[in-house]
Amino acid sequence: MSNVGIIGAGSWGTALALVLHENKHQVILWSNEPEHVAELRQDRLNPRFLPGVELPPELAFTADLAEAAVGAEFLVMAVPSHAVRSVAEQLRQTGAVSSNMVLISVAKGFDTQSYQRMSEVLQAAFPGNPVAVFSGPSHAEEVSRRIPTAIVAASADEAVMRSVQQLFGTPNLRVYTNSDVLGVELGGSLKNVLALASGICYGMGCGDNTEAALITRGLKEIVRLGEAMGAQAATFYGLSGLGDLVVTCGSRHSRNRQAGVLLGQGRKLEDVLPQVGMVVEGVNATKIARELACRYNVDMPLTECIYQVLFGDLPIEEVRDRLMQRGPKPE
Repeated sequence: MSNVGIIGAGSWGTALALVLHENKHQVILWSNEPEHVAELRQDRLNPRFLPGVELPPELAFTADLAEAAVGAEFLVMAVPSHAVRSVAEQLRQTGAVSSNMVLISVAKGFDTQSYQRMSEVLQAAFPGNPVAVFSGPSHAEEVSRRIPTAIVAASADEAVMRSVQQLFGTPNLRVYTNSDVLGVELGGSLKNVLALASGICYGMGCGDNTEAALITRGLKEIVRLGEAMGAQAATFYGLSGLGDLVVTCGSRHSRNRQAGVLLGQGRKLEDVLPQVGMVVEGVNATKIARELACRYNVDMPLTECIYQVLFGDLPIEEVRDRLMQRGPKPE
């Protein structure tokens, strides 16, 4: 049995708390809202983020970062990617993070200031600590209900990777290992761009043929960029790449796809985000993916198109022609 702190009481943080509880670990879950913590303690429900799922009485909750971290052997960072840097800095200032504590990043995205991956942000804040990444096709709504799921634990340290695999593995959550941390994180972040594209495709009234082409060619873009940055191509054909791409592009649970559907129906981004109600990681990921494509001189026409819809002046009705009428190319 291990002591585990989870930083972030959203849908994924809460679902992982349930997994860890199932494995008999001592778990404390942190929220930055004292009112939210009071509701969690009293009602044993998290209706805003994970409706209909009961929380066992053994789960502890706190609004105090130091309390969540002190004495923990593993610390799970489950806040949205744009908040990881600031929360990590707050954690560092508490002095509660011991040097041998394993930090586990479960957020998918990039730091909006530095374009660093989440593991890089954590390593910069805690240079002496072991860091792992936990990523793959894993909707919180399904994991919390013990629907069979497979996911990846990644770390440059073999022992750390195995410890995370053992920490989370249950009869319904199968954990694989992968030492390609860069590839695992890129797959988890860049698929959100394509989930937006998939939703736009659906919102415009396109069909299955279009979506199959989008996923296939989109994956090709991710592989090209990943290889240019030093990742292994094989990683993108695994759970954290293709697996996450398929589930995010095709599921009703995907907030990125939901946002894309509304965009495809002609809604403006500033109206879409409040309606979705949770963080749409694909918006910032699109901006950063485009910058990385330019930096590494990688052709990413789908990503460029989505960028122009979100941040440029490309009308949604011109998306199809922009992509379909490009010059001939080999597959």
